[in-house]
Amino acid sequence: MRVDQQDYQTIWHKEQGLVQVIDQRHLPFKFIIRDLTTHQDAYWAISEMVVRGAPLIGVTASFGIYLTLMEERQEEGWQHRLKESASHLRRARPTAVNLSFAIDQQLEALQGIGRLEEARRKALEVAQELKRREIENCRLIGEHGVSLIEELSRQKNGEPVNILTHCNAGWLATVDYGTATAPIYRAHDKGIPVHVWVDETRPRNQGARLTAWELEQHGVPHTIIADNTGGLLMQKGMVDMVLVGSDRTTITGDVANKIGTYLKALAAKDNRVPFYAALTLSTIDRNLSDGVRDIPIEQRHEREVKYMQGYANGHVQKVLITPDNSPVANYGFDVTPAGYVTALITEKGVCKPEKKAIDKLFES
Repeated sequence: MRVDQQDYQTIWHKEQGLVQVIDQRHLPFKFIIRDLTTHQDAYWAISEMVVRGAPLIGVTASFGIYLTLMEERQEEGWQHRLKESASHLRRARPTAVNLSFAIDQQLEALQGIGRLEEARRKALEVAQELKRREIENCRLIGEHGVSLIEELSRQKNGEPVNILTHCNAGWLATVDYGTATAPIYRAHDKGIPVHVWVDETRPRNQGARLTAWELEQHGVPHTIIADNTGGLLMQKGMVDMVLVGSDRTTITGDVANKIGTYLKALAAKDNRVPFYAALTLSTIDRNLSDGVRDIPIEQRHEREVKYMQGYANGHVQKVLITPDNSPVANYGFDVTPAGYVTALITEKGVCKPEKKAIDKLFES
């Protein structure tokens, strides 16, 4: 994607033992690139949301395994320390299934390798291949999802298609293209008029900060709205579709996404607005069937709710917006049951949110 007329991805291998990422905590105010040279750096980047979004978390964890091996200096014992590092990285964020998927993929590929240098080469190869595959998957999501926007455009006789999204499921959450934004970018590039309602997405404001910044860079018309505005817009016929991402989806089609997504799905159902979740197959947890009961919901630090981040006097600053001693509950995600999801948009195509249809995607 483009940033100030230059091509970027969210993560890249710079040189031996050095991986670089865009620090998303400072966007849209400052564009900062961070160096990752150790597995602890990768853990920090994931847990502190320097990088975020299920696909990008997975790719970062995969590079984290590679960096673990680059830290090693002895031929003996590196396999044991690799397992310790993998266990540590798994704990960085509990909700996104891509994290464990990427780590398991690395461990399987490294199994049976005896020499450290060979393991380093293999780990880098696996991480690079996962990155390449995630990019292609997101591109394909755009190709499959754009047909839904095209159909709405025909129904509206070429009037702009109004799309409401929540949080950031753009290229910043993946490696390139995004999941929920991929069909939007594809439609815009094809000349289909679109307009995006961008939920601010409290408490970290990923919509207002990140999605809006992405759309602005790409020239996509958009409007930032407070989180509680979506229902009103749907009642007034100002939303043609809701399009969100996912951090984990069950084999039965329950969708875990940023907190507040479920409320948008309820409003969409009540107002007969189609509700789509865009995701790669790596985000589907085939071992879970009841998302409300079984998907772990991350509870994050109270400071994210109590403080608001902004830009003033040339600096990114945080200000207290609540009573200092009031307790806070900060749930990071919620689960939208499959009954409120119109369809899933994946790299293999669009399918109903039900086990039989999802199983077919894995078979194709």
